[in-house]
Amino acid sequence: MSVTRDLANDSHGHNALQNARVVRGGAIPGLPGVAAFHGAAPDPASIPVVLAAPHAGRSYPGEVLAALRAPDHVLLRLEDRLVDRLVEAVARETGATFLVADAPRAMIDLNRAVEDIDWDMLADAPRPAGHHAPHKTATRHGVVLAAGHSGYRARSGLGLVPRRLPGVGELWRQRLHFDELGRRIGTIHEPYHATLESLIDGVQRQWGAALLIDLHSMPPLPGNGGPAPQFVIGDRFGTACDGEVIAALFAHLAAAARPVAHNRPYAGGFVLDRHARRSAGIHAVQIEIDRTAYLDAAMAEPGPGFDSMVALLSGIVRNLADHVAGLGRNRLHWRAAAE
Repeated sequence: MSVTRDLANDSHGHNALQNARVVRGGAIPGLPGVAAFHGAAPDPASIPVVLAAPHAGRSYPGEVLAALRAPDHVLLRLEDRLVDRLVEAVARETGATFLVADAPRAMIDLNRAVEDIDWDMLADAPRPAGHHAPHKTATRHGVVLAAGHSGYRARSGLGLVPRRLPGVGELWRQRLHFDELGRRIGTIHEPYHATLESLIDGVQRQWGAALLIDLHSMPPLPGNGGPAPQFVIGDRFGTACDGEVIAALFAHLAAAARPVAHNRPYAGGFVLDRHARRSAGIHAVQIEIDRTAYLDAAMAEPGPGFDSMVALLSGIVRNLADHVAGLGRNRLHWRAAAE
């Protein structure tokens, strides 16, 4: 189904993105003609909010599925299952700009830096002498990487390309070729983040401030003596988002009687590090949602809580948009006064 048709039709007869610009970009190696991500951008922006879902992609090339040891068992664990549908439904209700991945996390994790590589999973990576951090340089084919030490997430098995999962073990039948990793970075990772940055900057220029909501899903968490959190709010321990915006988010969830945790176990990842710039009026927050709150018992299809989750998230977006618009008015006022 095309993005244009998705945006133009809504079962409730309401579509706040009716005249939005459709966004498509990137490419998925092994799937000719398939974009790596899609979205929509009202022009002018209806509200100062951008929604993103970097782990929702489900467009799998055949060779990727064939390379997985147990694809049926693994893929639902790796995906933020159907978070793209949540994002699109909320965008239709609120008019928020959005961008969601179609390329799957199994191929490349858009919430990881390109340096966060498990070099031991690569078949033919260069091994320079010394202990230098990995770096990248742009080429006309994408990206060339120089090998170095892996980051913590890569060593734990969930780096730029996931290698293993708890309870599953190794994911791949064989090592990944270095050139293939470069193709994935050049056709998926870099264009996704360049497009997201462009969308955020456009909203910020219009409103004076912008809020990126990076939406994810999580398995159920333990309650540790109390109700288990249904949401985890990550703001990189206060560095990625204005405190009043975070307080408004917590207040909204408290009023809805939804248990919530802050920064633990998920404080946000590369997306927030890459795009949040509070000094420029760009704020970012990661929201993790318990999958049982909106999926069926098999964690595969929309469940009985899906519509209520859309309604809750839509209310959150409208609420936070008001706060961010206020931050933007203040920035524009002081900018005008300075001039």
